[in-house]
Amino acid sequence: MAEEKQYLALYRKYRPQTFEDVRGRDAIVRTLKNQILNGRIGHSYLFCGTRGTGKTTIAKIFARAVNCEDPHDGSPCGVCASCRAIAADASLNVVEMDAASNNSVDDIRAIIDAVSYSPTQGRYRVYIIDEVHMLSTAAFNALLKTLEEPPSYAIFILATTEPNKLPVTILSRCQRYDFGRLSTETIEGRLQEVAESEQLHAEDRALRYIAGAADGSMRDGLSLLDQCIAFNFGNEVLTYEKTLEILGAVDTAVFSRMFGHIHEGQIPEALSILDEILAQGRELVQFVTDLIWYLRNMMLLKASESVRDRLDLSADNLERILNDARSADLAEIMRYIRIFSGLIDSIRYSENRRILTEMAIIRAGRGRMDDGAGDMGVDQLDNLTNRIRELEQRLLADEQKMAQMPKGVSFLGDEAADGREAAAAAPSAGGGAQAGQGGAQKPQRTVLPEAVPDDVRDIVRNWKKYIGQLPPGLTRVSLLGADLSLGDEGQLVIVFNNYVTAEHFIRDERYRNRLETWLARRSGKRVRIEYKSLDKGHKFTDNYVDLRSVIRMEIEEENDPENE
Repeated sequence: MAEEKQYLALYRKYRPQTFEDVRGRDAIVRTLKNQILNGRIGHSYLFCGTRGTGKTTIAKIFARAVNCEDPHDGSPCGVCASCRAIAADASLNVVEMDAASNNSVDDIRAIIDAVSYSPTQGRYRVYIIDEVHMLSTAAFNALLKTLEEPPSYAIFILATTEPNKLPVTILSRCQRYDFGRLSTETIEGRLQEVAESEQLHAEDRALRYIAGAADGSMRDGLSLLDQCIAFNFGNEVLTYEKTLEILGAVDTAVFSRMFGHIHEGQIPEALSILDEILAQGRELVQFVTDLIWYLRNMMLLKASESVRDRLDLSADNLERILNDARSADLAEIMRYIRIFSGLIDSIRYSENRRILTEMAIIRAGRGRMDDGAGDMGVDQLDNLTNRIRELEQRLLADEQKMAQMPKGVSFLGDEAADGREAAAAAPSAGGGAQAGQGGAQKPQRTVLPEAVPDDVRDIVRNWKKYIGQLPPGLTRVSLLGADLSLGDEGQLVIVFNNYVTAEHFIRDERYRNRLETWLARRSGKRVRIEYKSLDKGHKFTDNYVDLRSVIRMEIEEENDPENE
């Protein structure tokens, strides 16, 4: 019975065997090939970069190339005895060590002892130490001398994802090559080549999404494609929708809906989208990561729409993101990115992923400062801006409701309050029923005398007291924040900084009448009021006299006996 052939993962099956097979590392490949061709091979190299970006692959190709009996333009031939032995991991000239599990000083001493023996076959002994930053301090110290003055036939290739953890003495003795994240286009092109070799029919959108989900790692991209092939085995085409289902991802339209609800403060609707995502079995970390990427594209388009040609987006997605970006402030978008970026670190290893995600959505949708330290640092200004925006929206809604109230409703919300306030402010009418009249006479409404500047001064002195006795609400906040001045005809001029607030007071006569009645009730004087809006870019003192600066008198605020 024939032995069943073992399946080989795609990232191993399609690992580059020559420099020509490497994608996205043209500068590094060209430099190493030139060193081989010109005989200027160094003794120690440091390959830095994130996972799956080709560090170990290029190190192995380089090890074969320097020992190849018949190199072609600096690349190994792959057919000579040396190349075949190294490819089969049967050569004593190439030693690969994982420093994550072999990080003691004894492991390094074993390498140092082996370096003293020259190669029996080939020209160089190559030592590839992966994850070198995991070595202990003693191991680094043991390696240092050999790394500085190795034998002429020894080459050290150190690979690491965290070069900042290496001692400076090690860094200064190596040629450093940085392996940045691969572009989405580079990974997508390689995935298309592999899909054709595997006779897999896949939509371009599907491969493009896999390439983006790989986050710059070719190995991750091939692993994701391997996963999709296994799921789609026997089907004709790997579609975009199937890819999303396999990888636990969602379509970009969902992110647009989520942003819209958060932006409008519609927290229940935003949480319902999260419920849908979880009900479909989507991966929560992947969902938050994709949401951050969606917000990132929004941020770039909001900063400058000229970058639209440089974003890797379809026309439909670009138009959707552009519309969302135009509806929000840049500071607001950046605040959302900070909130959900912090969420990623919290939920990656947490058992309460859903709760933490719901908290982040509520926090983003409310747009208010938290009591914790999360927003009290760099986010403080953004939170204040969002809180002011929320207060302005509530102010507008509150004033629209007041504008729709029946004419007999006052600031206090009492029906027919205007009549009661005027009756309370007026002195009692003298005399009862006239002789010969059978019914009681209705009390007459006394007309208060017109205010003179002295009366206006009295109102200004007690302004905080009178307005402070209004029921709590945004109307009271607006009046307390307004500036006070005197008109040409002796009227009290109230100047608002907010144009929207001023418009509601100016256009609706009921606002003016109710405030006049309220002040008359408190002061016993009828004061005519005029409302103004401060011109944009102007200061209040440019066009008005500030009565509060003229009237320098502090009045102790007493409790209103009627409210006690």
